[in-house]
Amino acid sequence: MSSPDSNKAWLLAAVCLAALGMPLSFTGPAVVLPAIRDTLGGTPVQLNWVTNAFMLSFGATLMAAGALADAYGRKRVFLLGLAVVALSSALLTLAPGIVAFELARAVQGLGSAAAFAAGTAALAQVFDGPARLRAFSLIGTSFGVGLSCGSILSGWLADTVGWHAVMLSPGAVSLVALCLAAPRMRESRNPQAMGLDVPGTLSFTAALSLLTLGVLQAPDSGWGSPWVLAALAGALAMGAAFIAIERRVAHPMLDLSLFRFPRFVGVQLLAAAPAYGFVVLLVLLPIRFIGLEGRSALEAGGFMFALSGPILVVPTLAAWLAHRFSAGVISAVGLLVCAAGLVWLARCAPGTPLHGLVGPLLLIGAGIGLPWGLMDGLAVSVVPRERAGMASGIFNTVRVAGEGIALALVGAGLTALVALQLKASSSPSSVAVSQAAQRVATGDMAQALALLPGMDRAALLHAYGAAFGTLLCVLAGVTVLTAVVVFVFLRGDEPARGHAEALGQNA
Repeated sequence: MSSPDSNKAWLLAAVCLAALGMPLSFTGPAVVLPAIRDTLGGTPVQLNWVTNAFMLSFGATLMAAGALADAYGRKRVFLLGLAVVALSSALLTLAPGIVAFELARAVQGLGSAAAFAAGTAALAQVFDGPARLRAFSLIGTSFGVGLSCGSILSGWLADTVGWHAVMLSPGAVSLVALCLAAPRMRESRNPQAMGLDVPGTLSFTAALSLLTLGVLQAPDSGWGSPWVLAALAGALAMGAAFIAIERRVAHPMLDLSLFRFPRFVGVQLLAAAPAYGFVVLLVLLPIRFIGLEGRSALEAGGFMFALSGPILVVPTLAAWLAHRFSAGVISAVGLLVCAAGLVWLARCAPGTPLHGLVGPLLLIGAGIGLPWGLMDGLAVSVVPRERAGMASGIFNTVRVAGEGIALALVGAGLTALVALQLKASSSPSSVAVSQAAQRVATGDMAQALALLPGMDRAALLHAYGAAFGTLLCVLAGVTVLTAVVVFVFLRGDEPARGHAEALGQNA
C-alpha cells in the first residue's frame, strides 16, 4: 500500500503532465496549420478558429470547471477531463472537414479546462504553505516545458510522421496522466460548494464567444458589417449581464470584490501581458516560417525553441531576483526587455536566417520569463488566504481568455495592415486585396498570389514583412504601457519574497 507522501508525489506528477499537455494542444496546430489547410480546406476565418476554438472553450469554462470539481469531486472531474482530451485528440485525426475539426478542438478545450481546474484544486487540498507554492511552481515549470519543447516536437512529428501525430500527442500525455492518477488520487470535494453558477457561466461564455466571433469575422465582412456590429454589441450586453449576475448571486463564480485589492488587479494585468507580447507569436511565427517562407516544420520548430526556450531557465533567475527586488520591478523589467525584443524582431524581414532571428527571439522569451516565474505564486499571494482558490481560477481564466482575445485581435490587425500594404503597392480591386490579405495572414501564399495576378512572391513577402513589422511595434508599445501599470500596482516587496522562498526550495 502506497504512503500518503507517495500519493502526493504521483498526484503532482499527473497534474504536471496535464499542464505539460495543454501547451501541446495550443502550439501544435499552429505548426501544422498549412498541412491541416491542405488536407481539410477551410476559409481564412475557419482556419483562425483552429486555434481560437480551443482557447475560447478553455478560457470560458475554466472557472465553471473549478466549481463543478468542488461540488461533484475533484478526482472525478480531473479524470473525466483527461479522458475527454484523449478522445478529442483522436477525433481530430478522423475529422472529415474543417468544421468537424474545430468542434473537436472546442471539446478538447473543455477537457483541458476540467483537467486543469480539478487538478490544481486537488493539489491545493493535499499541499499547504511553502509546499503548495513549490507544487504550483512545478506546474508552471511543466507548462513552460510544454511551451518550450512543443513547437520543435510538433515540427519533428510533422516531418517524420505527419500532422495527425501532432494532434495525437496531447491525448497521449493525458492518457499517461490518467493512468498515474486513477489508482492513487483520493476523491475530495467541498461540502459547502453550491454547484455551478449557471447564469454566470452562460453569460460569461456568451460574452467571450460573441467577442471572438465578431473580431474574427471583421477582416472578412468589414468592421461596419451588421453581423460584426451585432456580435460585438451582443458581447458587450452579455458582459454587462455577467457583471450584474455576479453582483446579485449568493455564491458567484467570480467574486468581484477581489478587484478591490490593487495587487490583485495588477496580477490580472500581468496575466494578460504574455498574450500579446509572446503567446500570439507562438501562432503567427510558424504560419510565417512554414506557410509564407517555405521552411520545414522541423526548422520552424527550431526557430520557435529560440523564442520559448528561455521559459525553462529564466523563471529560476526571477526567483533569485525576488529575494532582492519587488515583483513590480522584476515584472516591469521583464516586459521592457520583451518590448525591446519585439522592436528588434520588427526589423527582421521575411527570409532572415536563424542567426539573424535568434537574438530578438531569445530576448522576447527571456523578458517574458521574468514575470512568468512569479505569476502563479502572485495570483494566490495577493489576496487573503481563504480566497486563494478563486483568485487562482480568475487568474488562469484571465490568462487563457486574454490569449484567445489577443489572438483574434492581433490576427485581425495583421490582416488589416497587410491589406493597407497591398493597396499601396498594387491596383487590384479592394475585394481581391481583402481576400488576399486574409490568405496571407493564414499562410496561404499560393491563393494570395492567385488573387493578385500582377504581384510576384517577393513583392507579396515584402508587403507582409512591412505589415508584420508595424504590428510588432504596436505590440511593443502595448507591452511598455503594461510594464508601467504593473510596476505601479506590484511595487511592494512581500509577495515576491515569499514566492521566492518557495521557488528557491524547489530549485
